[in-house]
Amino acid sequence: MIHTLIGYARCSTDKQDLAAQQDALLKLGVAADRIYTDKGFTGTNRDRPGLDQALAAVRSGDTLVVPKLDRLARSVPDARAIGDSLTARGVKLQLGASIHDPADPMGKLFFNILATFAEFEADLIRLRTREGMAVARSKGKLRGKKPKLSDRQQKELRRMYDTGDYSISDLAELFSISRPTVYRTLARQTTVLATAA
Repeated sequence: MIHTLIGYARCSTDKQDLAAQQDALLKLGVAADRIYTDKGFTGTNRDRPGLDQALAAVRSGDTLVVPKLDRLARSVPDARAIGDSLTARGVKLQLGASIHDPADPMGKLFFNILATFAEFEADLIRLRTREGMAVARSKGKLRGKKPKLSDRQQKELRRMYDTGDYSISDLAELFSISRPTVYRTLARQTTVLATAA
């Protein structure tokens, strides 16, 4: 039976580059066509299309490889839930060069420490962002991020998506935006429709 290495990489903003993480995964033996990515998604957001694809791609005996645990999850419960679900399916989890062994007490402790640090980092980032926004607001510099699409374009994107004729990739290409932006626009439109109803 062939055991496959499936890689996963993530960065929080569209401006960040995944190249270093993808390079690290290639060096760890993951084939380029077996690397799933998410761009523009935070680690605290559990609904990530790339992560869902990576988790769907692994089979019993396979190994899910991530450069660092914080790429996979930014909260202790999330990291544990993903780790436990992989173990239950007979899938190994590799963090960088080391394989996580949930049966080993030291391995379990190390995993929990890494997850706690990832969550702590995420909390710090949120705190710094809030402080930075408060300062900018007090100086009158914060006016909110302008959506990439106009209201009319957002409504049209939603209408096209609802027809079922266009995939997320199609819409990203047609509107010259990234896939995460398509997902965010659809979510925004759903909220608008729900509020209007």
